Amino acid sequence: MKSTILIGSLLVFGLTSCVGNLTTESKNVSSERKNIMPEGYNRGLPFTPGILVDGTLYVAGFSGEDPKTGVIPEEFETEVKQVLDKIGVILKEADMDYNDVVSVQVYLTDMELFERMNVVYRTYFDEPRPTRSIMGIKSLIGPARIEITVTARK
Repeated sequence: MKSTILIGSLLVFGLTSCVGNLTTESKNVSSERKNIMPEGYNRGLPFTPGILVDGTLYVAGFSGEDPKTGVIPEEFETEVKQVLDKIGVILKEADMDYNDVVSVQVYLTDMELFERMNVVYRTYFDEPRPTRSIMGIKSLIGPARIEITVTARK
């Protein structure tokens, strides 16, 4: 009985020591963070277009307005293309491309546009395509019908 208590006590003490060491070690690790800000992407908006942390790139949500005029195109496919092109600029600035994208979130104001979005989407992402979530939402800022955000990793 005494040996069982002794072994149990040593086991608990050993596990406690391991957990304490892991906690101490994790506090000493710092994340490298780099803001990704391509030229022309900081129009005084209150967000950073992309943030690279320890090899993972988090890209802000973008809508499909023309980068020069700020106008949302009438043709939905052009709007989708412009969203994905903007994301491509962020990826390139971080020395990545569409093949490095691991997760995509798409927000649509009209789920009837889903198939039309998919036609354009497939031209940007090769097999195996990234994971993806599609959400139908009530509205976006202005007349935008789509917003996309991605996460990428080399």
